[in-house]
Amino acid sequence: MSYPILDNHLHLQPEGGSVESLRQFEKAGGTHVILSNLPYKGIKIKTGQDFLKQYEITLGLAEKCRSGTNVQVYVMLGPYPGHMPWLWGELGEEKTVEAMMEGMEIAAKLVEEGKATGIGEIGRPHFPVSDTIWQRSNEVLKHALKLAKEVNCAVQLHTESAGPEVWEELAAYADEVGIDKEKVVKHYSGPAVLDSENYGLFPSVLASKKNITTAAEKSSRFMMETDFLDDPRRPGAVMAPATVPKRTKTFLEAGIFDDEMVAKIHKDWPEKVYNISIE
Repeated sequence: MSYPILDNHLHLQPEGGSVESLRQFEKAGGTHVILSNLPYKGIKIKTGQDFLKQYEITLGLAEKCRSGTNVQVYVMLGPYPGHMPWLWGELGEEKTVEAMMEGMEIAAKLVEEGKATGIGEIGRPHFPVSDTIWQRSNEVLKHALKLAKEVNCAVQLHTESAGPEVWEELAAYADEVGIDKEKVVKHYSGPAVLDSENYGLFPSVLASKKNITTAAEKSSRFMMETDFLDDPRRPGAVMAPATVPKRTKTFLEAGIFDDEMVAKIHKDWPEKVYNISIE
């Protein structure tokens, strides 16, 4: 049986393997990726417009990969949440928040123009910050959810590790804004695939054997990701680009997945969440 295989969250970098990294994914049987924006080296953020320089790098990498492989590449753009505390000391509170908000708006405009698929990875810092930075980060997050609702796209969230209270809080934000919770994707998720665990948000499960085995025992309502960083200083981190196709095939052969589950994870859910067509 021939079937699509999608890595729901990976990164590429100009100084990394870039096209060659995606060829490793393709060689292992991968067909589709969601390429997420990164805070690339050498891009100084002083205003929201500076985020466009980052986005252009991501879009350029996507084009190179489309030309150099047969992989279908979909792009997520947005200000990385770490920028909030990083910029705070230099720009001050209001200019930092203004830059982050504008960066979200530019990303949404690129989605409207058909240059990007969605907004991500955005959210809030995964490390301790002051109460004020935390509060303002949540304001920016809600603004992004509003923008995503307006342009009818998905968002990929980067947050602290998500226990039940985090899932519930994020779901409440989605309800407050009125966005379809299935379009709010929690990147770097554990196997919290039941509605009682994720409160209706969509889990993108890091593709470790343990995570995927546990998820598959409960439901097929999840996608798989590597969070590959394409960082030459950390080869294969977080997981190597071939991981999702290899794991999918291994689990199918072992009977942990069946054909229907593979179709759900790699085609049906991505199509619904991202408004895309996967062949």
